[in-house]
Amino acid sequence: MKFSNQTVLVTGASRGIGAAIAKAFAAEGAFVVVNYLRNEAAAAGVVEECRALGGDALGIAADVTSEQQVNAMMEQIVNATGRLDAVINNAFAPYVFDTENRSRFWETSWSGYQSQFDGAVKAAYNVCQAALPSMRARVRGSIVNLTSDLVARPSVPYHDYITAKAALTGFSRTLAMELGPLGIRVNCVAPGLVYPTDASQATREAVRDSLTAQTPLRRIARPEDVTGPVLFLASDWSEFVTGQTLCVDGGLVMN
Repeated sequence: MKFSNQTVLVTGASRGIGAAIAKAFAAEGAFVVVNYLRNEAAAAGVVEECRALGGDALGIAADVTSEQQVNAMMEQIVNATGRLDAVINNAFAPYVFDTENRSRFWETSWSGYQSQFDGAVKAAYNVCQAALPSMRARVRGSIVNLTSDLVARPSVPYHDYITAKAALTGFSRTLAMELGPLGIRVNCVAPGLVYPTDASQATREAVRDSLTAQTPLRRIARPEDVTGPVLFLASDWSEFVTGQTLCVDGGLVMN
């Protein structure tokens, strides 16, 4: 299997896209670290599913916006497996994709932006800083950051969320430049609307129908649709790919 004997950290992996990614890695033989914030029962369920799929898994509670908690999580990972091959930064600050009840720009406080920056950029910063020693020691590693196709096509102006994801894209590109000579690759996967997830439950059917009509593949993404591109960018199949953003939205955004 492609990720046999490899350790992969997936943040925000107790549900939704993160859980789907964790299980996909496990099905390919990885030891998956299922990071979660509070829902221990959900994370334990994902760990069991990972094991049933043929991999192994460990659930670790950590707030990825906390440097101290991330460092403690990384120490647990190193003690448990002795290595870290890939990091998937999937966790983000809570958000609701509701086109009708979204905050307009004049209603969006700076604290709203700050919350999204912390959930996207600060979290990725903390995890990447903590992961770097293990990856540098092996002169090898892959980091995949989850952004959004809304950065390229802000069809609904979710101001704070999109701005934070755009910043994460810039962070990823500059990190790719810095870490490339160290053998570490950094890429982004940018999904479109993924349904159903907790964040997309409030997206109205009319909006989903409109996006479907505009999408060449004529449907909305499911969480499982995101897994293949993430695994590709984490694997040796993409060993000469870094600094890139792969949109996963059925062709809604074409680069």
